[in-house]
Amino acid sequence: MVKEYLTIRKSTLFLAVILVGLLIGGLVYALSDNLYVSLKDFGEVATVVNSQYVEDVNSQDLIEAGIEGMLKSLDRYSEFLDEKQYRGLLEDTYGQFEGLGIEIAITNGWLTVIAPLEDTPADRMGIQAGDRIIKIEGVSTEGITAEEAVGKLRGKKGTEVHITIQREGIAEPMEYTIVRDVIELRSVPYYGLTKNKIGYVRLNQFSETSSHELKDAVSELLREDIRGLILDLRDNPGGLLTQSIEVTSIFLEKDKLVVETKGRTTSQNKEFFSAGKPLTTELPMVVLVGEGSASGSEIVAGAIQDWDRGVIVGAPTFGKGLVQTIMQMKGGGALKLTTAKYYIPSGRCIQKPEISKDLSQQPEEDLPSDSIQRESSQDAKKFFTKGGRVVYGGGGIVPDVLVPSDKLSPLEYNLLAKLSFFDFAVHYTAAHPKLPRDFEVDETMLKEFKQSLETKDFSYKTASEVELEKLKQMIEEEGRLEAIHSEGTRTISQVLADLEKLFEAGKENDLKESEDYIKWKIKESILVKLYGQSAKYEEVWFNHHPEIKKAIEILSDPDEYKSLLAMK
Repeated sequence: MVKEYLTIRKSTLFLAVILVGLLIGGLVYALSDNLYVSLKDFGEVATVVNSQYVEDVNSQDLIEAGIEGMLKSLDRYSEFLDEKQYRGLLEDTYGQFEGLGIEIAITNGWLTVIAPLEDTPADRMGIQAGDRIIKIEGVSTEGITAEEAVGKLRGKKGTEVHITIQREGIAEPMEYTIVRDVIELRSVPYYGLTKNKIGYVRLNQFSETSSHELKDAVSELLREDIRGLILDLRDNPGGLLTQSIEVTSIFLEKDKLVVETKGRTTSQNKEFFSAGKPLTTELPMVVLVGEGSASGSEIVAGAIQDWDRGVIVGAPTFGKGLVQTIMQMKGGGALKLTTAKYYIPSGRCIQKPEISKDLSQQPEEDLPSDSIQRESSQDAKKFFTKGGRVVYGGGGIVPDVLVPSDKLSPLEYNLLAKLSFFDFAVHYTAAHPKLPRDFEVDETMLKEFKQSLETKDFSYKTASEVELEKLKQMIEEEGRLEAIHSEGTRTISQVLADLEKLFEAGKENDLKESEDYIKWKIKESILVKLYGQSAKYEEVWFNHHPEIKKAIEILSDPDEYKSLLAMK
């Protein structure tokens, strides 16, 4: 009886902890009868599992699993962040952390510097891409994970960290003592001039400093008397809403609607307008977008398109139009909860229906009332820009000029994922440190690259090989591998083996078919190693990326540019 009494007390206390935790976290501030009953059910299940499950369970794990399951039932973006995840989110949002200033990865089993960030302690000390960090504070890094390494390398500004570097071409390990500093994460990694005096700016996120960095870049380009501007938002996942507004304000006249949020509560229903003095409202402009452009990128591209301020080029965007509000919890973590949806000036909702489940099914009356022009009642997906051009809803931003993104083949994907180009660049530049910026990848270099793949036993599986493996496993589970295939001459196992050989032989042509891609990726990796990030834009991106080439073509022809913005 004593044992049973203690179990009941423990369970009751556990239930109380659950309810108090929910109250403290701000999730239960106006309990309806149904919610209260459901919470009692949740608590009762949790206490029974905690006290009677066949093995010991961690009560904290139960709570976290309950929270995770609850949020997963809403949408893919609502989530609970523990203290460590929340700190990481703040670093991304505010664009800084304290450490050495290097991008790292595990390659060939060793902690490797992918790139030093410009003007950081590591960069100033001469750390190079390809350097292996073989020791941290005298302790070998063999077997270390990238996450563990980050924990050891980051630290308070002004503190020291001792690392040992192994560099290809230098026999003896090199010792470094580096003083940590505040590392600023740049939103504008590059800006410059393409041919025909067209400016180009790459914006890779919307952090606290994004609009200031973009203003500086555009101001510098305007001093070059450029005839047009390319704003590259491809693979920009978004970030701070305030920065999306400020970035758009650089190009739009004051007091133009940029975006509207509408949610369940009136506090989430807000309009955001361009503010301040723009840098340019007349300069011809192309915005590049793609499948990886989301949220803040879609707000900027959508506003530029809806006000006929520029031409959108690329592939349809991701379609993330859900607003997440970050609510810090008293335990150090945070709740990231979807609280509203984004609408751009034409009335379009950015969110794709298949992403937001039922959240995207907004009734007609929930659309912004001050759109430039309402959609046609005959076609709910048809909208109009300020100038009367037809644009389409349904989620994401559909470019004015479609340039489909190139899909990577299995070979190309694996070459990138296994850092094959990076590894080759490190090896090749150690033997050829004087290559000029305008070098070309010739047959000799390409042959060396292929030999490097053979040396590293590079292998990959095509989609057909993956499916064949699944088929073989199914047949094996059914016990039919040795069954006769036809006329008593061959077994199914033998047929599958022949197919494997055919697929393997077919891969010999993959390198040839991907030769152009491989050449410019080799060139890009070598240029970055020898001359830094800017070289890859000027020598490779401007000449090989179809979206950039199309943007240059449009901005080089004033008549084509005007026709794209004219009402059709």
